[in-house]
Amino acid sequence: MAGRINDEDVKAVRDAVPIDAVVSEYLQLRNAGGGNLKGLCPFHDEKSPSFQVSPSKGFFHCFGCQEGGDSITFVMKIDHLTFSEAVERLAGQAGITLRYEEGGYNPSHQRGERIRLVEAHKIAAQFYEEQLATSPEAEIGRVFLAERGFDQAAAQHFSVGYSPAGWDHLTRYLRGKGFSDKELITSGISQEGRRGPIDRFRGRLMWPIRDIGGEVVGFGARRLREDDNGPKYLNTPETAIYKKSQVLYGIDLAKKEIAKSSRAVVVEGYTDVMACHLAGVPTAIATCGTAFGSDHIKILRRLLMDNGSARVIFTFDGDAAGQKAALRAFEDDQKFAAETFIAIAPDGMDPCELRLAKGDDAVADLVQPRTPLFEFALRQIVSRYDLETPAGRAAALDEAAPVVARIKNTGAQHEVAVQLAGMLGILDTQFVVKRVAQLARWSRDKGGRPQNDRRPQQSYEETSSRPASGAPLNLRNPAYATERELLKLALQRPELVSPAFDAYGVDEFTAPPYAAVRQAILEAGGAEYGVQDSQAYLVRVREAAPDDAVRAMVTELAVEAILRRTVDENYAGEQLVWVRRRAVDRRIRDVQGSLARLGQHADPSKLASVQEELMVLQRYNRALQDRGAAAL
Repeated sequence: MAGRINDEDVKAVRDAVPIDAVVSEYLQLRNAGGGNLKGLCPFHDEKSPSFQVSPSKGFFHCFGCQEGGDSITFVMKIDHLTFSEAVERLAGQAGITLRYEEGGYNPSHQRGERIRLVEAHKIAAQFYEEQLATSPEAEIGRVFLAERGFDQAAAQHFSVGYSPAGWDHLTRYLRGKGFSDKELITSGISQEGRRGPIDRFRGRLMWPIRDIGGEVVGFGARRLREDDNGPKYLNTPETAIYKKSQVLYGIDLAKKEIAKSSRAVVVEGYTDVMACHLAGVPTAIATCGTAFGSDHIKILRRLLMDNGSARVIFTFDGDAAGQKAALRAFEDDQKFAAETFIAIAPDGMDPCELRLAKGDDAVADLVQPRTPLFEFALRQIVSRYDLETPAGRAAALDEAAPVVARIKNTGAQHEVAVQLAGMLGILDTQFVVKRVAQLARWSRDKGGRPQNDRRPQQSYEETSSRPASGAPLNLRNPAYATERELLKLALQRPELVSPAFDAYGVDEFTAPPYAAVRQAILEAGGAEYGVQDSQAYLVRVREAAPDDAVRAMVTELAVEAILRRTVDENYAGEQLVWVRRRAVDRRIRDVQGSLARLGQHADPSKLASVQEELMVLQRYNRALQDRGAAAL
């Protein structure tokens, strides 16, 4: 086991790597007001952004699934790392050398498995790239690329490499870098041979496959020689860091342009991605040895933000396999809010072939959205039937109508139903329109709320304010609303409520989750500590929380916007007074109840004591009413 990372170094990592820079590597962020940013949550499926990031506080929080934390927590959750692994990754990005309390500097063999596997892939990618650039044996790879219009600069831009044809060149090289045989087998870079590990990839052109954060997690290898009996393309097997259904080749290069332009182009191969990027289409990506599926959609949706102008263009070969792939893609079309289109090059050429034959402009023109994917799917369905006969037209309608009924936008659904009637040659257009509408209605009744229902959603406050028990807090209750606002101020703007806030008792917060947050603030050193070091303060409050539910509430309150646009001492004073006055009112009612229970025949000294307490409380309440925060 590695020793615990020095606390000062952990703080240095948090301070050095802004949370918005970390999060924006994985999803698109937009202005949410109040200094916050928002995006689609990467931890659960959602249609509108409820994931918020506060750069000034260094925290994120999802108001939908309640995930939250700092930059380290985000990296841990999204890449499934341990705390130490996440700190190590961020420290590497920031150029910070970590110290360990019980083990000196971090020896390589002590790193977590994922860190080691990623490092092995990084070194392997560099090894392959150097082989392609300098090795005489790799001439066959250089010729392959040149014949497809890729020069040395293009190969370097995409880090294309070459794996030597020998049995264990890379395996021996990585052993020399300190990697164990077990690590090499686990990584998928090597495989078991008769006398120990041997290279998995031999004599092939190599494309490093990176995750959305830019880490090399696997390889795609293309056969070059006729005597190679393996498949044309060979990919890294499923490993702890490589899941083919969850990676997209080129996403690390394309993600910023996809987010900026709200457009993604899905092609079929590595050379197609290269051709598109070099032809001025930097939003091109490709799957890695598998069909485009739901997990790929999740990656793109986070970048596209599901805005109304987003476009996803699929390019497929014009052959039967390409058409089948296009129809598979349409099966998942309704999981996009973006409009989806299909592009098929003339003569069935892929983007790489098209660039060679007709140049960069032809590739750029190919991916201009023309044919909606649903229209392509309908034409493929209709083409299978004999439309010259009534029976053929009826059968085609039976298969095509449910496809149209699945279109999200009801206006577009009607237009496409009319279009379908034209494709089928059915003169009674309204018959087709009604049939589609009926199927859509049945689908909604089965599935509950329709996908295009635009009824207003509950506010963040109504949906996400949950006590530890899981029951929602009713923020129409003025007491809860004020307690929430005061806690937000104590976490986000402690200088405005300190030192008065630190004198407030836990029992002054009537909502159980708010009382738990107040207790955590108390144990973290109070709001006064937050004035000294705001980011360390929030970390300490989260660490003081007794469970995940309270920890999530702390993050939520630290990120959620304060309700007043101008947040100053006057506003903070109002919240302090309202919470205190309600606490005083509750105590007055308790004392009045005690007086009633004592009655006229009570012990005079006890009666006088209770009456004195009541008078003091009433005077204090009047002072709060008349003088506001000055009376606290």
